[in-house]
Amino acid sequence: MTERTQELLQKALSLPDNERAELAGSLIASLDTNIDPDVDAAWQAEIARRADEVRSGGVSTVPWPEVQKKARALLDGK
Repeated sequence: MTERTQELLQKALSLPDNERAELAGSLIASLDTNIDPDVDAAWQAEIARRADEVRSGGVSTVPWPEVQKKARALLDGK
């Protein structure tokens, strides 16, 4: 990693969590230059299907703190 890249990384790491997440998403998206319209359409249909399931009461949601707790437990091997 170049010195300039190291400096940028240190600045990025000092950002609040939400800004770091947004920056990370933007950087990752910038690497994906080959967008397959069929895949994008399939994801849009899946998103719509899942949203309909939630709205209709067919599935229930899980509160974000509970998701975080379960994810941390999985990562910690518990």
